[in-house]
Amino acid sequence: MRIDWVSLVTYRSYDQLEWSPDPEVNLLVGPNGAGKTNLLEAVAYLASLKSFRSAPEKALIMDEADSAIIRSAIASPERERLIEIEIPRSGQRRTQVDKSRLKRTSDLLGVLRVVAFLPEDLDLIKRGPSYRRDLIDEIAVQLWPASHLDQSEYERALRQRNAYLKQGIRNDGTLEVWDQRVAQAAGRVLARRFRVIETIEPLLSGAYQDIAGGQTPVSISYLTSWGRDLGNESAGELADAVAEALEGAHRVDYERRMTTVGPHRDEPGFQIDGHEARIHGSQGEQRTMALAVKLAAHRAVTSVTSEPPVLLLDDVFSELDPDRAAALAGALPADTQTLVTSARPEDVPIAGKTWMVADGKLM
Repeated sequence: MRIDWVSLVTYRSYDQLEWSPDPEVNLLVGPNGAGKTNLLEAVAYLASLKSFRSAPEKALIMDEADSAIIRSAIASPERERLIEIEIPRSGQRRTQVDKSRLKRTSDLLGVLRVVAFLPEDLDLIKRGPSYRRDLIDEIAVQLWPASHLDQSEYERALRQRNAYLKQGIRNDGTLEVWDQRVAQAAGRVLARRFRVIETIEPLLSGAYQDIAGGQTPVSISYLTSWGRDLGNESAGELADAVAEALEGAHRVDYERRMTTVGPHRDEPGFQIDGHEARIHGSQGEQRTMALAVKLAAHRAVTSVTSEPPVLLLDDVFSELDPDRAAALAGALPADTQTLVTSARPEDVPIAGKTWMVADGKLM
């Protein structure tokens, strides 16, 4: 899978841009603020219809412009696809694939797949559990695009249950109706999360060793918010377990006026040599694990889909010591279109086509 060309119109710092990246490694070089990350963000938006900076859509539109437009041709072994997205300042976003208007976000997912390394990802292990939950859910969508529907349904049911609790009305019969809606979607989300862990864990050790060297064992854990490990159960069995946990939490949920158990409160974790990396790992070990998780995700998506996703590395090498940077460069997948940004090209220990970024242009 690769990007043949991408076109931006009034997107962030780009008034107009037409760019045809190299099918292998592309080095985007320029000072801070030149727009390197903006370009990677636009590429990632093509894959997910959201900013990897969690920015609101209006922030993607150049000042004084009415809309931002992203267009791109995506090549895969089977065919070439055309994605066209218009993000208006007011009104709804318009998305087309091969000139056909999409009705749902999920219809776009899988047309382009990307795995992004961002500077904040290096702190993935020591940050709060929500970042690790989001990572697992993002990998699930890359592997199985229909996961997006399960996640959206769970979030919608959870919002509705919380809205009922905030009213301060105590009616177990009504709350049990919301329990069932939350639990059914939660079962599917949890089953997907288990499949993600099952898919990437065998690849994680190799990725970690490629960066750190040696034979240190690493693993992934997942503790549910009601105190049990996530196991290989069906979505229905997991839904029953969530429903039971929700019923047991009624008193606390009424008091706090919020849902205190469910996939949104679970604790994914990573272990190095049997010890929790978040607590016992050094900063170097935590960063190595974060990089290894991303590498394992790329390898998993490549294996499952038979197409390597586009790889985005946004100013990551400058955050690493020279040895770790060199190890990461050596571990990067071959035959993968890769976009790398850096303000200091001497920090990037890989070769590729170099593009200078300045004033909304690439040269």
